[in-house]
Amino acid sequence: MRKIVLFVLVGLLSSTLHAQILKPVKWSYAAKRVSKTEAVVLIKATIENGWHIYSQHVGEGGPIPTSFTFSPSKTYTVQGKTIEPKPVSKFEKTFNMNVSYFEKSVVFQQRVKLNAAQAAVKGKLEFMACDDHQCLPPEEVEFSIPVK
Repeated sequence: MRKIVLFVLVGLLSSTLHAQILKPVKWSYAAKRVSKTEAVVLIKATIENGWHIYSQHVGEGGPIPTSFTFSPSKTYTVQGKTIEPKPVSKFEKTFNMNVSYFEKSVVFQQRVKLNAAQAAVKGKLEFMACDDHQCLPPEEVEFSIPVK
C-alpha cells in the first residue's frame, strides 16, 4: 500500500513541476513631463509572439477589453481617456465578431494634470491574452508610476 501511495504522490509532484504557467504579456511603465503641470503616463505591454491582447474598444459579447482604472489622488488628476494606437481588426470565430487587438507590443498613454511637484500615478489594468488556440483568464495588474 505504501508503494502505491508513494507512486501516486511522485506522479502528482512531477506533473505539478512540469505544469507551465503562461505569462505571455509583460508590462512596463514610464512617465514624461510635457510641462510644469502636465505629464503623460506610458503603459507598455510587450507580448510574446503568437499572442495578442485586446483593444479598450471591444463590442459586447466579445473578449475582455484592456481597461485602466486610475486611483484618485490629491497629487494628480486624470485628463481625458487613455489613448491607444490603431489596433489590428480581424474576425475571430471564437467570438463570432470582428475584434480589435494588439500583437508584439503596444503603448497606452494617459495625460495627467499634476497638482504637486512629484506624484505617483497609481491604479490597475485588466487585460485578456489569447493565441490561436486558447484564451487565458482575464488578469488584473496593479501599477504605480512615479512622475518626477
